[in-house]
Amino acid sequence: MVKAASVYVCSECGNEYPEWVGKCSACGNWNTVKEMRFSAKEAAGTQKSSWVRSSELVTLDEATQKKQAATARRTTLPEADRVLGGGIVPGSVILLAGEPGVGKSTLLLQLAASIAQHRPVRYISGEESVAQVSDRARRLKTISPNLSVASLTNVEQIKEAAASEPVPALLIVDSIQTVYHPQVPSTPGSIVQVRESALALVDHAKQSNIPLILSSHVTKEGTLAGPRTLEHLVDVVLYLEGDRFHELRLLRGVKNRYGPTDEVGVFDMHESGLQAVENPSERFLSERQQVAGSVVTCVIEGARPFLLEVQALATPTKFGMPKRRSIGVDTNRLELVLAVLDTRTKLNLNNYDVFVSVVGGLKVSEPALDLAVAVAVASAIKNTPVDPKTVIYGELGLAGEIRKVRLASRRQKEATRFGFAVLTTNHLTSALSETLR
Repeated sequence: MVKAASVYVCSECGNEYPEWVGKCSACGNWNTVKEMRFSAKEAAGTQKSSWVRSSELVTLDEATQKKQAATARRTTLPEADRVLGGGIVPGSVILLAGEPGVGKSTLLLQLAASIAQHRPVRYISGEESVAQVSDRARRLKTISPNLSVASLTNVEQIKEAAASEPVPALLIVDSIQTVYHPQVPSTPGSIVQVRESALALVDHAKQSNIPLILSSHVTKEGTLAGPRTLEHLVDVVLYLEGDRFHELRLLRGVKNRYGPTDEVGVFDMHESGLQAVENPSERFLSERQQVAGSVVTCVIEGARPFLLEVQALATPTKFGMPKRRSIGVDTNRLELVLAVLDTRTKLNLNNYDVFVSVVGGLKVSEPALDLAVAVAVASAIKNTPVDPKTVIYGELGLAGEIRKVRLASRRQKEATRFGFAVLTTNHLTSALSETLR
C-alpha cells in the first residue's frame, strides 16, 4: 500500500521544502510555506506514470506525418496569422501577455469569433461574467452560435468544459491569473497557482490536441503577473504592446515553435475592436509637417521596416542644468547621442533644453535611430528644416562615425516605395552639412 505523500511549498515564490518552516529562505517571507498533500491513489499513479508504455512511442516518420496532418488554422486577422506563423496549430499552447487594458481580451474574442465561423470554440473568462463578455461581443459584433462562453476559475471545471461535446477547435482562458488548482494551497495569481494551473491546462491541451490560448498580465518589471514563469511551458509567446493614450497596438512574437520570432503585427484600437494596419509607414507619416526639427527615419520592428517621424525641440535653458526629455526613445540613448553631437560638431548643447519624440506612440530601442535624433536636434537648434524627401538612419559611434545597421536593403526598399531618398554618409559632420544647408 502506498502512503500519502506531502510537500511544503511557499505560496509566494514556489520554493519547496521537505518539512514546514516559518520563513522561506528563497523569498524571505514569513508564514507562506503551506503543506500540499497527495492521496495514496495519486502517489501510486505518479509512480506508474514513470514507465512509458510502448503505445506512446512513435517513429520520426509517424511524427512527421502527424505534424503534416495538423495544418495551421488561419484566422480572419492576417496580422495575427503573420505573427503566429500562418495560423493556430492544433494542440499548440499560446501565451498572450500584455499590460492591463491594452486589449488582450478584445483580441482573444476576435480570434475566438474567427475560428467559430466554422468550428466550435470555448471561451473561459475568469475576470468577467458571461453577461459582461456578451456585452463586449455585441459591441465587437463577434457573436456566433459556435462560440460558447463560461465564467470559471477552477481548473478541473475548465477541463470538463473543454471535454464536453462538441469538442472545441479552440480553448481560450482569460486570464491565467484568475485560475486556481483545488489541490494547491495558494491564492489565485500566486506563482505556485499560476504554474500548477498552467501545467494542468497545457497537459490537457496536448492530450486532447486542442489549441489553447492563455492570457497573462504583465507588470512594469515584466514579472508575474508576468509570463516569465510560463514561457518555458508554452509553444508560442506573444506580447501585445501599446500606449493607452494612442490607438496603435503591436503584437510581437518572442517565442514560436511553429514559425519565426521576428514578426510584428500592427493594429489600431477602435470601438469596434482591433483593426489591422495594412500600411504602417503611411499611417505614421500621415500628419507630418515640414518644420525644423522634423526628420523621417526607418526603423525595423521584428523584420518589418517602418517609416517614422522623429521630432526634436530645443529651447534656451532657464536653469543651470539643461533638461533632456524623450518620448519613444530611451533617455540614456538620447544623452549619448547628444554627447556625441556636442563633442564632434560645433553645436553647443549646454545652453539648450532638448526634447525628442517619436510620433505615433511607437517605442524604438534600436540604435539605427541615433543619426535621425542627432539631425533632428541640430535642425531644431539651427531652425533649418531637413529635406522632406530624405530618410535618415544609422548608428552613431563615439567618434562621430556612422555605422551600418541591420536589414539595410529592406529599409532602402521601404524608403524607395514612398519616394524617399536615403542619406548615405559615413560621418556625423558630413550628414549635418548635407541635410542642413
